[in-house]
Amino acid sequence: MSDIPKPGAGTPAHVPFDLTEYLPVLIFLGVALAISLLFVFLPMAISRLTGTHAPETEKLTEYECGFPAFEAPRSRFDVRFYLVAILFIIFDLEAAFLWPWAVVVTDLGWEAWGAMMIFLSILTVGFIYEWKKGALDWE
Repeated sequence: MSDIPKPGAGTPAHVPFDLTEYLPVLIFLGVALAISLLFVFLPMAISRLTGTHAPETEKLTEYECGFPAFEAPRSRFDVRFYLVAILFIIFDLEAAFLWPWAVVVTDLGWEAWGAMMIFLSILTVGFIYEWKKGALDWE
């Protein structure tokens, strides 16, 4: 008598757990881990074996475009840099939503068109608000 159920007989009360089904997944994870560790630690080991380790003051100084920096390297950024970055992300996401929608707009119907018009109107109101507040002016 076999423990394998016949078709249509339902499942048995106790199904043995077979770890061999997970063996390919575990092998894949092991190979991925080994390759990622190899990519991280092999260049460090090669540079340790082949490079010189005598840091000098010239080697440790900050540089930019071949001449010394005008300000301290740990100075604060102006808030406008962050504001421009946030504005870029907002309008980049707008393009990321708008492109796939434009490709399939004829298949989606009027509800999808209306939803996108609401989305674009909210972004337009936000853009006008930022413009009026002077967020886009670089002094």
